[in-house]
Amino acid sequence: MSANKFICPSGKVVGVRQCLAECIECKRCLFLPTLRSIAKSLDRKLDTPTVTELIRGTRESYLCKTESYAVSPQDLMFSQLGSAVHEIQAGHGQGNMLSEERIKDDITSGQLDLYGSIYDKSNDTLGDYKVTSSYKLAKALGIYKVDVFTGKYFKSGLRKGLPKTRKDFRYDGVHDIYEWSLQLNYYRILLESQGFHVGRMYIQVFCRDYGLQIARDRGITQPVYVLPINRISDHWIKLYFATKAKRLQEALRDKQLPPQCNMRENWAYRKCENYCAVADFCPLGQAIKASKQEENNNKKSA
Repeated sequence: MSANKFICPSGKVVGVRQCLAECIECKRCLFLPTLRSIAKSLDRKLDTPTVTELIRGTRESYLCKTESYAVSPQDLMFSQLGSAVHEIQAGHGQGNMLSEERIKDDITSGQLDLYGSIYDKSNDTLGDYKVTSSYKLAKALGIYKVDVFTGKYFKSGLRKGLPKTRKDFRYDGVHDIYEWSLQLNYYRILLESQGFHVGRMYIQVFCRDYGLQIARDRGITQPVYVLPINRISDHWIKLYFATKAKRLQEALRDKQLPPQCNMRENWAYRKCENYCAVADFCPLGQAIKASKQEENNNKKSA
């Protein structure tokens, strides 16, 4: 199974093939070539689970493979933007480098963006393109805000006598690049299994909301950042992916719903509420959405 239905802006659900053949509304929500591109990106059938699928929660990956679910084309536009970034630069990976190569082993498979002489004088650098929000980018850069005393005090109002503060940025926070580190390190292992040596790893991150006030408020001052990725123990990485692959394969074999995603995988339930395409098939996702709906109804009736 897979995502084989689109959710129209009106809320109607229509099969992807039917949508591409003829729009059920008075006009399409997006240009037909755009919808065709989105439909093509959904139709990926690989023998082994990919690195990306194994990084996700096992329950989410299981439901994506076993349920016929619907997605909003509008919600997938940022992933299309990411694909466009890859496509634009794919043709320039010439010379002493590999580009857009898929490598697999007995556990999983992954498609490498770039490897070779791509960033400095070394010819053994592994690189990956990312398109993300200023929120996630700020966390990856370790940017946070602190209150700094201005030397002045409020002279009137409820806060009279209290010190005035301003927000200042700090850049020494925890760099939240856990998933990117998992991905690049397994790509490294895949490359090294083919006889290539990986000396350094980087991700080139495009901020999709750069230039907006919300990005400036988060300390993002440029559209693209290059971030180094540190090496993680081969033993730990292989054990992690082997364990995740075994859990997914056993669940698919036994047709048994895996345990719910952990807090990191479901973003402390935020993904269940707004960003998981298969939340409607998950008991936890159903409960969270029902609770949110009840909360909204209570607010309306208050």
